[in-house]
Amino acid sequence: MPQRSTPVQFTTIRKNPETVMADTLVVGLHPDLRLTGVFQDLDRLLNRPVQEWLKSRGFEARTGQLLSGPAPAGSRVQEVLFVGLGKPGKLSRRRFRGILGSVMERLVRSGNHSVVNTLTALPLEGMSAAWRIRQAVEATHDALYRFTECRGTGGAQALPPRLEKIHLVLGPDAGSEVGIRQAIRDGQAIAQGVRLCRDLGNRPPNLATPRHLATEARKLAAQNPRFRVRILTEKEMGSLGMNALLAVAQGSAEPPRLIVLEYRGSHSRQAPIALVGKGITFDSGGISIKPAAAMDEMKFDMCGAASVLGTLQTVSLLDLPLHVVGVIAAAENMPGGRAVKPGDIVRSLSGQTVEILNTDAEGRLVLCDAMTYVQRNYKPRVLLDAATLTGACVVALGHHPSGLFSNHEGLARDFEKAAEDAVDPVWRMPLWEDYQDALSSNFADFANIGGRDAGAITAACFLWRFVSEVPWIHLDIAGTAWKTGAQKGATGRPVPLFSQYLLDQARAAH
Repeated sequence: MPQRSTPVQFTTIRKNPETVMADTLVVGLHPDLRLTGVFQDLDRLLNRPVQEWLKSRGFEARTGQLLSGPAPAGSRVQEVLFVGLGKPGKLSRRRFRGILGSVMERLVRSGNHSVVNTLTALPLEGMSAAWRIRQAVEATHDALYRFTECRGTGGAQALPPRLEKIHLVLGPDAGSEVGIRQAIRDGQAIAQGVRLCRDLGNRPPNLATPRHLATEARKLAAQNPRFRVRILTEKEMGSLGMNALLAVAQGSAEPPRLIVLEYRGSHSRQAPIALVGKGITFDSGGISIKPAAAMDEMKFDMCGAASVLGTLQTVSLLDLPLHVVGVIAAAENMPGGRAVKPGDIVRSLSGQTVEILNTDAEGRLVLCDAMTYVQRNYKPRVLLDAATLTGACVVALGHHPSGLFSNHEGLARDFEKAAEDAVDPVWRMPLWEDYQDALSSNFADFANIGGRDAGAITAACFLWRFVSEVPWIHLDIAGTAWKTGAQKGATGRPVPLFSQYLLDQARAAH
């Protein structure tokens, strides 16, 4: 059963939040349990008896601490959700976004229909009013997300009551209504891109095949005349010489696709920004087969591709004045009588030959041909790729930041700033020539793996061999594209990061 669209409506108010009729009033407190500034009216309502009540229930305003309490006399809300902010001046962007997420998840679970959120009015250092508003919008959508497409007739009952209205309180630094409306619009568009990415990642591999990704690209293109789409078949890729990508696909009954989705939001002749996504819709490891445990999660190996489509949806919804081209290398990696074998050598689209020592290092093989294709045909000014590329990156960084590799210092700095603004963190990894020797081969130009040491770095070095002089970012999202365990599911990253970078580029140009 398809997921219902989220009917949430966002409005803004500048004063007297306690006079708005709503289920819950969200109030942030520091350890002194007092409010100031825009909250002077609330200060009167949150009087000494209320503070004593908070203390009696162990509320110390620790960062992220939550406590529901009765509404103060004179207000029009049903309850107050008190939120701990920790010591003044100590709240980082990531912690603030985390608090917003925890608050919204709690309110969704408890069945709220309407909320007054005063956290967006907090005068927090380094966090503008527009940024706070946008994060609140994105956090709300994240909390509301449910994947129910594959449930039976009981799927609708599995959904909690929906939030219908969020009143976002504005502080004195809010500025013009135009800027605030744009912040809400940005947040809504990014949230829709994240949702598409999550939906694609969460779909089972018998549905989310390479041909399915091609269909989704066509659907996206049909929504906006600024899109042009081209889908290359197996035969067309073979005639071009994309033998590295085809080698990965040859063990599967599912045919591969190279998906090219171009967005022309600018009339200038400026070269495009290229987004390349790894789209392995299921990765068994091929002949170098993976262990059975958690192999079902290899449906998420196409999250790089999903993030490209999600980002292009955000770009389209915001009508960004940019030229962007997305390229997705989509294939299954399966064992079979025709599957590529360890020791096989293939000639890539670039003309370089690769000895395939491990068929489970397949992502770099599909990406290298896609990267060559977009550079030859579109000559991009910037090349960005996202891939669930290596378990080694998860070992190195865990599940918080994506691994960032770049051949260009200025681009890397811009991307790190975008990651900070989007609260989609990255960590810069070394990309040094010293690591290239690990890819040496006695029989081909180089091998597709470099041994156990520095696996994420040698994988990036492999891709680097297929990059011309174009400024390039490689994001290894193996640790960040999905969650395991009880929260198993796609996260939608790095759609917020890609979207923020493109927003920055669009606004810098105008």
